Amino acid sequence: MTAIRAVVTDIEGTTTPLAFVHEVLFPYARERLAGFVTEQGSEPEVAAQLAAARDLGNIPDADGKAIIALLLQWMDEDRKAGPLKELQGRIWRQGYEAGVLKGEVYADAAEKLRLWHGRGLRLFVYSSGSEEAQRLIFGRSDKGDLAQLFDGFFDTRIGAKVEAASYAAIAKAAGLDPQEMLFLSDHPGEVGAAKKAGMQAVRIDRALAPGAESEDEGGAVYGSFGPVEKYLSLKV
Repeated sequence: MTAIRAVVTDIEGTTTPLAFVHEVLFPYARERLAGFVTEQGSEPEVAAQLAAARDLGNIPDADGKAIIALLLQWMDEDRKAGPLKELQGRIWRQGYEAGVLKGEVYADAAEKLRLWHGRGLRLFVYSSGSEEAQRLIFGRSDKGDLAQLFDGFFDTRIGAKVEAASYAAIAKAAGLDPQEMLFLSDHPGEVGAAKKAGMQAVRIDRALAPGAESEDEGGAVYGSFGPVEKYLSLKV
């Protein structure tokens, strides 16, 4: 039998309220995108992301106005485009560094992440947001610097979150057997993909009471990180 040695967590709706992402972060980046591209578009790293966006959008000759329009369109569509994610992350960094933004993390998530890290469990993040954005949410959070607790951060460059191969790749990168890893997410499709790859997985449903435990067709469902503690004590 194999014991859990690592926890992989999603962010949006799992460790962090959906409202923070959709009502704070996204509008912040949208309002500042045009100015950011205009002012910093010639910087090598930003220019590389703009070039990647032109390639992805199949508009290789687009000027600044056209590329801004494309990026805004992707934001409206909530498209998980790599160049957009990278640019959003850079805009958010400015906000975090200025003290305007502070990552929101559920108290129960922060408590358990610290507890598990102290116990020797390895912690990882897997989110559709860029690795930069992930580090910022946890590193400059309202619960302190949580980024230091994590061994690694994964975004969709490793694969789509509803594909089993992505979770297999994460396990390989961590040097662990998938069965030694527990994945936490609010998304049933992601939980199912992680299980298909051989990981243990439970769904977090913040609509439930904090200590609530339930089940759906995919298995265990918890209202917070609290009940996950019991799950980690089990041999699988």
